[in-house]
Amino acid sequence: ATGRRTPNGIAFHDGDLYLAEVGSISRFSDIERRLPYPGDPEIVVDDLPPAKLHSWRYIGFGPDNRLYVAIGAPCNVCDETGYGVILRMNSDGSEREVFARGVRNSVGFTWHPDSQKLWFTDNGRDMMGDDLPPGELNRAEKPGLHFGFPFCHGGTIPDPDPKLASLGACMDAESPVQPLGPHVAPLGIRFYTGDAFPNEYRNQILIAEHGSWNRSKKIGYRVSLVRLQGSRPVSYEPFVEGWLDGEKVSGRPVDLLIAPDGAVLLSDDMNGVIYRISYSEVSD
Repeated sequence: ATGRRTPNGIAFHDGDLYLAEVGSISRFSDIERRLPYPGDPEIVVDDLPPAKLHSWRYIGFGPDNRLYVAIGAPCNVCDETGYGVILRMNSDGSEREVFARGVRNSVGFTWHPDSQKLWFTDNGRDMMGDDLPPGELNRAEKPGLHFGFPFCHGGTIPDPDPKLASLGACMDAESPVQPLGPHVAPLGIRFYTGDAFPNEYRNQILIAEHGSWNRSKKIGYRVSLVRLQGSRPVSYEPFVEGWLDGEKVSGRPVDLLIAPDGAVLLSDDMNGVIYRISYSEVSD
């Protein structure tokens, strides 16, 4: 496909490929039977918010067979109607609704394999210093929750702008279930559901950290692991590193998939590659 406007999110559903752009979502029907010439797609949604900042639309189909799409805020921090939300709709674009509010810029979400709850990453605002606010790992227990943006960051930090802070109180917003490193730019998130890694990794969370851009000392540029006990995070640690050496960056993780053989697939938009990460015992 050519001539697309910032194409980013893709999702398969019932044999069809859905593609998200800045202002629209398209569907290539029965895509695998029509390759390598799938033809022109059908437009499913053509009126998503048009702002270009934070417009890398991420999409996915939930256990309810409905299509979810994240709409990032068109700014560092602001209160703009229609932005900073996760939408939910039918596969044909009908019955659209706001599933979650107060989400500054989510570029990764997935569902817990057992509870079926939505978990998502969110990128915190900039210009509050090196160590504030944290990135966020969030869980939506039900539709309609508000996750704080733009008046509260990281669950406990009111925005320094009194006008924005007056829009709500941190105590009334959902706090992240796990604060992440400040400015690590968490993107893709995946529960490990394969069988190729030891059982201790089963249903644990992997997060692609794209890496900071405005911090005096770089941070992120790795895949992190959030270990759970049930649905409660108990640790946040590195899973794969090596793309940051001092201040020198050699790669930027973006998104994750679990391959049918249990390996972890990881995309890197700095190098334009997909890595295959497998497990092997280390012998002395």
